[in-house]
Amino acid sequence: MNRRDALSRVALILGGTVVGANLILEGCKPADKKATGDAANFSNEDIAYLDEIAETIIPTTDTPGAKAAKVGAFMTVMVKDCYTEDDQKVFREGMNKINNEADKKFDKSFVQLSEDQRHQLLVAIDNEQKEYGKNKKKDDPNHYFRLMKELTLLGYFTSEVGATQALRYVESPGKYEGCIPYKKGDKAWAI
Repeated sequence: MNRRDALSRVALILGGTVVGANLILEGCKPADKKATGDAANFSNEDIAYLDEIAETIIPTTDTPGAKAAKVGAFMTVMVKDCYTEDDQKVFREGMNKINNEADKKFDKSFVQLSEDQRHQLLVAIDNEQKEYGKNKKKDDPNHYFRLMKELTLLGYFTSEVGATQALRYVESPGKYEGCIPYKKGDKAWAI
């Protein structure tokens, strides 16, 4: 075999690998998860609103809160790219329900509430979500606050801020230690 034939065969193999991988990846996307409706589109105001909800769930203390980790933007990407249309709709409707509950209870939108009022409101909604979860049937939709709370925790603890400042973080631990002493108040480990 001469060099020209060898190069053309290698190019064909590599090209087939790239095109084949792209076809496999594109072909695996579920059709029902593609963002098509208004439920998947978020404005900058929506992101700021979700940041406020997330900050109420994980507030700034001696470590940065959810707003510092930009959890609102994370939530919008996850809802748009990973949630089914039904869950996208539930999530969007939930954003409106929180504002409606704030207006009903305090005559203000959620963003205008004090920290204490926000906390009271979200604790009441979280209790409602827990009751809903106990009685939820298989075909019932997810509760909007459960989705928000899960995304807040996932977004925060997988962010650089959450993993390095809220958790104990060692970039390269070096060895495995199966039993590490833990004292009450210590941060959990992020690996």
